[in-house]
Amino acid sequence: MKNTGTKLRRKPNLTYRSREHLTPKEVHRLIEAAGERGRHRLRDRTLLLLMFRHGLRAGEACLLKWDAVMFDEKTIAITRSKGSMSGMHRLQLDELEALSQLRQEQSKGYFVFSNERGEGMTTGAIAKIMRRVGELANLPLPVHPHMLRHSCGYYLAEQGLPTRDIQEYLGHKNIQHTVRYTAANPARFDRISWSNGT
Repeated sequence: MKNTGTKLRRKPNLTYRSREHLTPKEVHRLIEAAGERGRHRLRDRTLLLLMFRHGLRAGEACLLKWDAVMFDEKTIAITRSKGSMSGMHRLQLDELEALSQLRQEQSKGYFVFSNERGEGMTTGAIAKIMRRVGELANLPLPVHPHMLRHSCGYYLAEQGLPTRDIQEYLGHKNIQHTVRYTAANPARFDRISWSNGT
């Protein structure tokens, strides 16, 4: 058979799923599932928690180092990729506790999320974790790491945060990338009421 040199193209995301984000309940199930099975339960659970809470891309999570975590100040320095704006975020109590335990478990190494050799994880490893815990959590759709970033954006919009604040939180340079979260927020239509039978 002759090789024509044509590559099989991946179908659009809509072929595989109707949405590219998870609900807060689904995120919770995913994080809980990460802590139930596997050799690195604490690491995997903390990884998914931080990716959701801070809208981290997989590559950003891979490069996150311990010097970015300021336990006393309860803050974390987020270094964004893809030309996005970096910034400082607050850490919640459950995040601080998980990170503190993880730091004790990993007595050496620079990377917060490391493999067994102490090196930073790869994006492929994070994708594998997501697939595995997505199946364990019995979610109604296939999941991938970037869905946690989208889930963060939709969650912030649902909380009523102004678009400009969501833009800065996620590090978007162009506000058009942020508008999708506020535009798709169903709370905007809560004042619409339908009478029975219409």
